[in-house]
Amino acid sequence: MYAVVRTGGKQYRVAPGDWLEVEKLAGEVGQQITLDDVLLVHNGEQVVIGQPIVQGAKVTATVKAQHKGKKVIVFKYRPKQRYRVKKGHRQNLTRLQIDAIEM
Repeated sequence: MYAVVRTGGKQYRVAPGDWLEVEKLAGEVGQQITLDDVLLVHNGEQVVIGQPIVQGAKVTATVKAQHKGKKVIVFKYRPKQRYRVKKGHRQNLTRLQIDAIEM
């Protein structure tokens, strides 16, 4: 069984037992959260596609960590203009473990 969920403006394919890193969600480590934005559910023999979401479907997950991702360097450069700008960004992430998919 698997589902496609939408969180943080992105879509993820998840199954029970999977680990997933998404953009920061509110919640403490060890807390269980519910992802209600389920776009598709496949239970082995039947595929249910939402329009846009599957009614009554939800994915429960446990928050395993709240941390920052790797640093991304943004460097802008214009030759012969003495223009150089270096910026860095570290995205706040939430690591989830998928517990169950309910229809």
